[in-house]
Amino acid sequence: MNFLSAFIAIMGPPNVGKSTILNRIAGVKLAIVSPKPQTTRNRILGIHHGDGYQMVFLDTPGIHDTRTLLHKSMVDSALATLQEVDILLMMIEMGHPDDPAIPLIVRTIHQVGKPCLLAINKIDQGPRTWLLPIMEKFGKQYPFDAIIPLSALRGDGVDLLVREIRRGLKPGPQFYPKDMVTDQPDALWVAEIIREKIYVHTKQELPYSSAVTLDRMERLPAKEVSEDIPRKGDPSARASRKEILLIAAKIHVEKDSQKRILIGEGGRVVKAIGIAARTELEQKFGLPVYLDLFVKVEKNWTKDSRLLKRLGY
Repeated sequence: MNFLSAFIAIMGPPNVGKSTILNRIAGVKLAIVSPKPQTTRNRILGIHHGDGYQMVFLDTPGIHDTRTLLHKSMVDSALATLQEVDILLMMIEMGHPDDPAIPLIVRTIHQVGKPCLLAINKIDQGPRTWLLPIMEKFGKQYPFDAIIPLSALRGDGVDLLVREIRRGLKPGPQFYPKDMVTDQPDALWVAEIIREKIYVHTKQELPYSSAVTLDRMERLPAKEVSEDIPRKGDPSARASRKEILLIAAKIHVEKDSQKRILIGEGGRVVKAIGIAARTELEQKFGLPVYLDLFVKVEKNWTKDSRLLKRLGY
């Protein structure tokens, strides 16, 4: 068999750029990104197609010391993924090589015993003189197949990383068609985009106490939607007026006080979240979007296993 393939898990502490590297390699936005840590909650699959090979990447939640049942679920999901893949890609940040989560990650890759590459990300955010000591330090901790400095945001070193991963591929099937870049349903992606905008427009604990679920997502004739869209200046102004994507979503929070903050005075905050999400969704789907957001209190959902399961965690 001449075709080469593998499943690769992207693992590391929170906020080291795992989702950014997945998006960069896949060539499209599959995972939401935020400067805030612990943005990724679910395993996200992204596919890179090459000449005679296929790489299937699994972006995992950041491994960290857990505080809530939600965080434990996230970390358990990340660790379980390592058992399912062929190759590990560990990521760290050049500016934080002593992240407290790293010893657990190194112990885990020793236990799993699979081929592993180390990507040192965010090399554009500090002097290159930091790199050699970091590479020497981690080279002593594990026999990495390669140690690659890179900037996932700028793309520096990413091609080299892909080439190094390709060297570790084994003969195997083409798991997915060439035109497929993820197995993620559109509804899940939409919910994640809304959650990303919550991270952008709110502060402190609110993003971590929020979850998004979709009640409805369907294409309708424009005449069935009462709001006058597309709006002036929106990307949808160039789209067809014959059809509109109607999306109704719930934002779940834990407390009444969080609901008030999320809605904001006169609905200011939730409106800003809706506008930002709608703009990106219209660019993605190429037609006007009518987005209806409803904020609902689910008392202490991050600590309730039943609610976690119902909300998709």
